[in-house]
Amino acid sequence: MRLRLTPRDTTFFDLFAAQAIHLVTGANLLGEMLGADRSTRKEIGKRIADAEHEADDATHSIMRRLNQTFVTPFDRDDIYTLASSLDDCMDFMEEAADLIVLYKVDALPARVSDQVQVLQRAAELTAEAMPRLRSMDSLSEYWVEVNRLENQADKIHRKLLAQLFDEVTDPIQLMKVKEIVEKLEDAADAFEKVANTVETIALKES
Repeated sequence: MRLRLTPRDTTFFDLFAAQAIHLVTGANLLGEMLGADRSTRKEIGKRIADAEHEADDATHSIMRRLNQTFVTPFDRDDIYTLASSLDDCMDFMEEAADLIVLYKVDALPARVSDQVQVLQRAAELTAEAMPRLRSMDSLSEYWVEVNRLENQADKIHRKLLAQLFDEVTDPIQLMKVKEIVEKLEDAADAFEKVANTVETIALKES
């Protein structure tokens, strides 16, 4: 670690940790939604939307703090990128959940559950990693594992698309499920961007 001669506002570390907790909530609710019937999904969707609003509030708190702070714990652009990328993870998961409810999809392919399990694990790892930004210790395993998970998500995504085009004969149903699958893939990509940003920050601070 570099020796710092100026004080830093350490509130950012707490704010990032709080923001990441909302991702765990969102991913777990998404998993709960997959196992629910259509009548229950609307209520779960409301809870996911509430979690997304709370995540937005956490993002806004970081941005306000960034505008008010002269000396930041690490590069200002990296703080902005990290906060925005965390926000993207939640946004994509909420969009997928919203589409499941709006499109009134009765049954989703089993591999959609595999997609969500990847997101749940990525969310857990991210929530565990954010508090470690304070010391920058033991973060390499985090970004390596999230990158591995994103590669796994890519494979699941490709197999899902192949399955959809093979098995779904109704073009409207195909379009609906494909859009949901794409949003889940976007969420996996967003988690990888968070991990890559953390790697960039750690390398700069080493």
